[in-house]
Amino acid sequence: MKMEGRAHKFGDDINTDYIISGRYKFRIENESELASHLMEDLDKDFSKKVKKGDVMVAGRNFGCGSSREQAPVAIKAAGIPVVAAKSFARIFYRNAFNIGLLLIECDTDGIDGGDELSIDLEKGILSDKTKGRDIILKPVPKVAMKIFEDGGFVSHFKKYGGIRLES
Repeated sequence: MKMEGRAHKFGDDINTDYIISGRYKFRIENESELASHLMEDLDKDFSKKVKKGDVMVAGRNFGCGSSREQAPVAIKAAGIPVVAAKSFARIFYRNAFNIGLLLIECDTDGIDGGDELSIDLEKGILSDKTKGRDIILKPVPKVAMKIFEDGGFVSHFKKYGGIRLES
């Protein structure tokens, strides 16, 4: 599987309240409206800058804070299919794959906002085409990758009646 998009860069410890403010937790149920508030406490115009296929890039501990499922939902609804970071908070990691948002771990230090990125999951490489460098990805666990490929946990469960690793 290959993906390409422009990088939107954030730092370490981006919590779920930065991703989608808690003030919207119970007010908004529509995913596209939720996406319109993505990262607004850090960049009020962020949702207007994102184009379908863009890549969110961050440092360590992305998605820390509450177990709010709206955070990965808002990212995915904004058209961002993948987040690349040095590490992810455990609950965010699980929630993201459960709703069909791909997370990849790698060294993101050399990536800047606006860089054009290409991700080749089969080769395990993120290519920063702007800078002409390749970054090795930490392998995505097999079960997480299968759940992602099936569109999230609910779709996976409906397809197989449980968790299954094979096609």
